[in-house]
Amino acid sequence: MALGITIRPAVPGDEIALGVVGSATFLESYSETIPGPDLISHCRTQHAPEIYKGYITSNDPNYACWIAESSATKAPIGYAVTSAVEAPTEGQPGDIELKRIYVFSKYHGTGTGRDLMLRALKHAREIGAKRMLLGTYDQNHRAVAFYQRAGFEKIGERRFPVGDQIFDDIVMAINLNS
Repeated sequence: MALGITIRPAVPGDEIALGVVGSATFLESYSETIPGPDLISHCRTQHAPEIYKGYITSNDPNYACWIAESSATKAPIGYAVTSAVEAPTEGQPGDIELKRIYVFSKYHGTGTGRDLMLRALKHAREIGAKRMLLGTYDQNHRAVAFYQRAGFEKIGERRFPVGDQIFDDIVMAINLNS
């Protein structure tokens, strides 16, 4: 585990922190790519605390959330979410989706992203998922490289809406039986 960073399962009450980190990391990642009004619209709808509350409290075992925090301050610095495969991603029976995984850029290279990924993959295997899917912006080269290092391979494409914009994403997968 990354030095000075704690990762734990998210619990009811963490939805506000997840929404704030979700919005902040999305803005940090795409502020040079996506028009501001579309970013704000996306954050208001897709990173609203109610969205994360639904993930945390779901009875579906595909849904799980982890939050990474500074050990010293308990300030959230990243998170990961798994879910059932949701549109616009298309899956097969036995698939699970890595819905979100973000870490503030200040913490890139600390192992926090890797540790969040390992937790998500472990969870997927524990619930018997056969394959994990994810979608990522095809021009987010750092993210694509991170997923490839974790063993994901491109299997397709999807169209992903952000506000009034539509972006080309790639869909990547990793077989969990190996």
